[in-house]
Amino acid sequence: MKIPSAKRVTAAGILLMTGTQGSVEFLLMRHPDRWDLPKGHCDMGESFLQTALRETEEETGITPSSIEIDPRFEFDLFYQVQYPETGDQLLEKQVRYFLGFLHQKPELILTEHPSAAWHRWQPPHKIQSQTIDPLLESVARHFSEHDSPSTLG
Repeated sequence: MKIPSAKRVTAAGILLMTGTQGSVEFLLMRHPDRWDLPKGHCDMGESFLQTALRETEEETGITPSSIEIDPRFEFDLFYQVQYPETGDQLLEKQVRYFLGFLHQKPELILTEHPSAAWHRWQPPHKIQSQTIDPLLESVARHFSEHDSPSTLG
């Protein structure tokens, strides 16, 4: 991973959902000690959305053409990180999440996580308080303010 000389690191990911309004699920990737989303660091000159789509395909095998992105939703998280490559210097990390819909559950091809699971959409969720829960709360607010996308029936 190449760390930019600026003190900010950027990354992006997608919360993937599938199903109908009566039975909606979202995908989480499993790390050994926590749940996460398909996401990764932005390459030089790459937009947040390009990064999110690339990383999702790299980590799950789900192609960008099979994902319907909700253009009305973006969620940014900011927090501090340290990487051994930077001498453990504190950097600010910005992660932008998008909301994507799949017409059907694909077969996953996992490359960076030992497992993944589809979770039933039943807010409020208590999964991981620092990143996953705030994102899911923002999605729930988004759904209460906007019509559900056609993918969800």
